[in-house]
Amino acid sequence: MFQIKFNKNLSIDNQVFIKPEYLIHPYISGNKYRKLKYNIISAKETHHTLLTFGGAFSNHLAAVASAGKEFGFKTIGIVRGEELESKVDVNPTLRYAKKCGMHLKFITRNQYKHKADINFISDLEQEFGDLYVIPEGGTNALAVKGCEEILTKEDHQFDYVCCSVGTGGTISGLINSAASHQKIIGFPALKGDFLKEEITKFVTYKNWELQTDYHFGGYAKINDELIGFINQFKHLYDIPLDPVYTGKMMYGIYDLIEKGYFPKDAKILAIHTGGLQGIEGMNLKLKQQKKPLIV
Repeated sequence: MFQIKFNKNLSIDNQVFIKPEYLIHPYISGNKYRKLKYNIISAKETHHTLLTFGGAFSNHLAAVASAGKEFGFKTIGIVRGEELESKVDVNPTLRYAKKCGMHLKFITRNQYKHKADINFISDLEQEFGDLYVIPEGGTNALAVKGCEEILTKEDHQFDYVCCSVGTGGTISGLINSAASHQKIIGFPALKGDFLKEEITKFVTYKNWELQTDYHFGGYAKINDELIGFINQFKHLYDIPLDPVYTGKMMYGIYDLIEKGYFPKDAKILAIHTGGLQGIEGMNLKLKQQKKPLIV
């Protein structure tokens, strides 16, 4: 169970390499695979139902649904936005989760704010029975443990390791497992510095920083410049980037290179954490806005 089928980094140029975590599994993609690994092993010991949380186009929700189908769990997804209940069939992420057998419960955005409260979880347990609860985005101690396995000894040749940041689990694993000479750089998809506090819950090393200028307005926000970058990148290297996470990270890396942030002889490893299932949903939004699509 959970054996990685590749161990080859992709060279983009003499300075930047990509670790293609998105190739681990077709549906439990990239860092979601890593985050779920030890949670699935733990859940198998005592639980039969996985419950988690997510929004309309959540990579995590889709990954948990897929993992449940593959490893024999019942799955429940608590979805932010009760108005989405009538839109499941036209939402590619929710449609896929439902197809995998996930039971979707839609709640208001105000209710969703209490998703981590003890009383809220207790009410869910009364409704659905014994549950193995995985937080939104999948980040917990077991998820960080799984993400610590992303870097291998071969990856110690790199001076910088870059990753996109959502809830902080992936970068925490990278920080904990990096070689002493390596610096870990995170590119948050959300506004604000609150992620620093989340990350420090799981790490003790100081070998990291967050580059907060590449969120493009906030979570799931995008503009024509980023779309153009993602499409050009796919054309040049035949590597797809998602618009919420990896596209912003790669844009940030090359912008920092142009600004002279990295020494010219530095070797940079970018972790491609997947999230490609979200492209279809983003393109639905872009089509409605009559903007260029992601190819």
